[in-house]
Amino acid sequence: MKVLSVASEIYPLIKTGGLADVAGALPLALKPQGIKTRTLVPGYPAVMAALGETTALMDFEDLLGASAQVLEATVAGLDLLVLDAPALFDRAGGPYLDTDGKDYADNWRRFAALSKAGAEIAAGAIAGWQPDLVHVHDWQAGLLPAYLLYGDKPAIPSVMTIHNIAFQGNFSAGIFPELGLPAHAFAVEGIEYYGMVGYLKAGIQTAWAISTVSPSYAEEILTPEFGMGLEGLLSRRTLDLHGIVNGIDTDVWDPAIDPLIHSDYSAADTSARIANKRALEAQFGLHEDDDPLFCVISRLTWQKGMDLVADAVDELVALGGKLAVLGSGDATLVAALREAAARHPGRVAITVGYNEPLSHLMQAGSDAILIPSRFEPCGLTQLYGLRYGCVPVVSRTGGLNDTVIDANPAALASGSATGISFGPVTLDGLKRAIRRTIRLYREPETWAGLQTQGMQSDVSWDKSAALYAKLYSSLLPKGSH
Repeated sequence: MKVLSVASEIYPLIKTGGLADVAGALPLALKPQGIKTRTLVPGYPAVMAALGETTALMDFEDLLGASAQVLEATVAGLDLLVLDAPALFDRAGGPYLDTDGKDYADNWRRFAALSKAGAEIAAGAIAGWQPDLVHVHDWQAGLLPAYLLYGDKPAIPSVMTIHNIAFQGNFSAGIFPELGLPAHAFAVEGIEYYGMVGYLKAGIQTAWAISTVSPSYAEEILTPEFGMGLEGLLSRRTLDLHGIVNGIDTDVWDPAIDPLIHSDYSAADTSARIANKRALEAQFGLHEDDDPLFCVISRLTWQKGMDLVADAVDELVALGGKLAVLGSGDATLVAALREAAARHPGRVAITVGYNEPLSHLMQAGSDAILIPSRFEPCGLTQLYGLRYGCVPVVSRTGGLNDTVIDANPAALASGSATGISFGPVTLDGLKRAIRRTIRLYREPETWAGLQTQGMQSDVSWDKSAALYAKLYSSLLPKGSH
């Protein structure tokens, strides 16, 4: 089976979040299923710099006002199609934000161009290569199924994956005439959304199937609390909606061979974790002792529950815990966590920014990771935590609920517990979870069992890749694959 995947970021070339990890890992996981994926990504400077040899496969003289070409390349085992359109993507800022942290004013054009180019490729514009199916990710590729539906080419099966429904790509109706779609596409049954052009809405409306990144999140987004205005449309498409939990790249994230941590270890022998703890304490300027060391590796936002962490810090320290924070985000929350570090020198520390190598050491050296998200489509940090014996302390929502088994008495007795989960997501709920975590930590045998069980969890892409393969096959004509 030949699949065209379209994503606005892909690890290891360009990453702002979990979307990149999925876009980079899923094609590799699908190979054993007999599925060959080519991924179309924008030619940002970081992507262009990572390309070795390239072959130009097609040219666009006028792609929504920009000249562009599609380059073929292979990087890190990934078969890439790169949309090289300097006027759209050759910029000093990030993929979506300029150097001042503001959305590019022409994001609507940049990602409509990505979708339009993807639709042309899907319809056979590259000589000798016709994909059987298109898999588009998030709002940035959401117009692609609409371009296919309203185009004049044969119907091509499509899957739209929602990584986080909070990010929708809604733009003024004034852009519609420039998108190159027929007038009747601007309708409720098309891409119109409350008088605007909705890119994610367009994908949900026009793709053959919809997936999201965990079974619990697939149920949650059917409700007003989590659906962010799209719950009505999704409820009409429940039979086409599939919750498939993300996995992680277990070659990149493997404490037995990880070059980014201080000392390697495995589930069979976790004794070297203490050396990683000491290295982490030294890096953050924390006291070296045997007290429980919690970590946070997150965007510092309300969605992630970071206001609750800031409010719970004093209690965590009073109970004998320590906290290392890595992340960036809301300036008020960054300030609150910095103040907490100033109040508790040697017990609380924060590093502001994004640091992939440091995040590996934090998973290897911390005893527990706090993830009190108010909503969490899937989450990957808890999966890294499980893999590294860094016990996840999570809110009972979305993918966190699907991947962490709470250390309640029954789960502890049966040896199936892998972490601590709590609800509701309130300050009191988080404080109770922290107290429970510290009590369990003070029972070394119980704690070691939690760590080992987590490290033995299957957090790879294998099961999920098989589910995607089954979904793809279900959309193809019977007997074609």
